[in-house]
Amino acid sequence: MKILIVNNTRIPAAKYGGTERMIWWLGKEFNRLGHEVTYLVAAGSSCPFAKVLVYDPLVDMNLQVPDDIDVVHFHFQVSNFTKKPYLINVHNNPGYGQQLDKNSVFVSADHAARHGSTVYVHHGLDPDDYPRPNLQSKRTHTHFLAKAAWRVKNVQGAIDVATQSGNKLIVLGGTRLNLKMGLRFTPNLNVKFKGMVDNEQKSVVLNTSKALLFPVLWHEPFGLAIIESLYFGCPVLGTPYGSLSELVKPEVGLLSNNRQVLVDGLKNIDAFNNRHCHDYAVENFTVKKMAQRYLDLYQRVINGESLNNIAPTLLEASPKYLPWNK
Repeated sequence: MKILIVNNTRIPAAKYGGTERMIWWLGKEFNRLGHEVTYLVAAGSSCPFAKVLVYDPLVDMNLQVPDDIDVVHFHFQVSNFTKKPYLINVHNNPGYGQQLDKNSVFVSADHAARHGSTVYVHHGLDPDDYPRPNLQSKRTHTHFLAKAAWRVKNVQGAIDVATQSGNKLIVLGGTRLNLKMGLRFTPNLNVKFKGMVDNEQKSVVLNTSKALLFPVLWHEPFGLAIIESLYFGCPVLGTPYGSLSELVKPEVGLLSNNRQVLVDGLKNIDAFNNRHCHDYAVENFTVKKMAQRYLDLYQRVINGESLNNIAPTLLEASPKYLPWNK
């Protein structure tokens, strides 16, 4: 199969780049399976296992897709594309009232259901991109992995949970802590901000972490940080919003929007088994599973099928910030 993967940013990801890493892993796995992969991505991109074309936002998409492609996999919203069979990944939370394409694919069952759809594919990581976890390593801290400046990610909640349970917290992600918008953070020995890190730097932190603190205040579409942390044997303590109830089963984490519940859970973090968290991630969230799910969807659109009977749209508007009981 000749597969075109389209995104409006550069590959490979220099630091975090969740979508960029997903499409890289996906293309590499397709290549391993014998498919011919081409990327249509932003200028400055490069790839050793696939052809790279430069995406131009000012040119009609129908004119940018090569004639010999079998299926196109978009990772941002497009309109009036008719040249080839295609599907569109929805990675974010579209606004209320926005009508999406019938060939939209979401990244969790909750993400899909909130838009009146049942079509989703879980993200899967590529173990080859990470050092092998040392599941017997001493666990010395907790971690927060998200863009710290986004208030919906609730870094202040993570700081509070770690501090009140007597644990150190390492904050990974973004270029700054959001010290505005009501955050009460003051520099102290319990919190260390490392900002944007590459996979190797991140892996060192995760490999000695007791838990991921992920008390998000929105409906998380998926949460790559969750499966990365589980892969390194870290249980997940977070809020029960969006995909979290779907991804974080009771044996690998604790979900509550009550800070004290998470504080108590962190004090008893040894109740979780690091090996089980790792095995759970490997069994459920790898690129091999993700690639096969997409190949099945590609075949459906190649056969002329619409993935959704009606255009998905957000069924119910959510508040800007979901409840967090301090």
